[in-house]
Amino acid sequence: MFDIEVLLPDLWDILGAVPLTLAMALVIFVLSTIIGSLFAMVEYRRIPVLRQLVVAYKVAFKGVPMVVVIFLAYYGLPSTLQFLTSLVGGEYNGHSTPNWVTLIVALTACVAAFQAEVVKGALNSFDTGQADAAYSLGYRKSQLFRRVMLPQVVVAAIPDLANSFMVIMKALSLGFAIEVVDIFAQSQLTAALNFYYLEAFLVAVVIYMVIAYAVTQIADRTERALRVRT
Repeated sequence: MFDIEVLLPDLWDILGAVPLTLAMALVIFVLSTIIGSLFAMVEYRRIPVLRQLVVAYKVAFKGVPMVVVIFLAYYGLPSTLQFLTSLVGGEYNGHSTPNWVTLIVALTACVAAFQAEVVKGALNSFDTGQADAAYSLGYRKSQLFRRVMLPQVVVAAIPDLANSFMVIMKALSLGFAIEVVDIFAQSQLTAALNFYYLEAFLVAVVIYMVIAYAVTQIADRTERALRVRT
């Protein structure tokens, strides 16, 4: 029922998908955090019109399943890119767009809605009394944000941002639906060759756990280091 001898060969096969998985996760994490931070600032500063648009965006992308967004991007992104390119007089074959690019765009759009909530929560945790004290010392808004507010907001957001990274790692498994091979997809392909599905999925679980542990350790150490400075 369980063959321990296939664990090592399966491990080497599945490890081959780790670099691409981590690279896609990192790109999605960075892009979604940047976009989510901009959305959070719009809400925090209560900018008219833009605030309503951000709220509508979050409702849409938090409510629609990620796999649906992936398929919408898969069928709609190539034509959209081709149309936009034609508007500026260029030529681009939208159907040559790599599937991993489509996956990154789709998941970035989804995760940005959740990252906006993470950053918004961190912004709301900032004590406004510190702002009043900074203004009394002659700080400008830019100085207040850079020297007082930003360091504290980053520290407050780190735990949730680390969780977001692991959510992205797991969401990448949906990419197999459009033929993007991540850790989970590679475990399925490996098991399909030797029919040892339990062993392959067990190896995938171990790899995910190692990555989760590494991310948690990095986040904890970064948070402790920043707390000392702030």
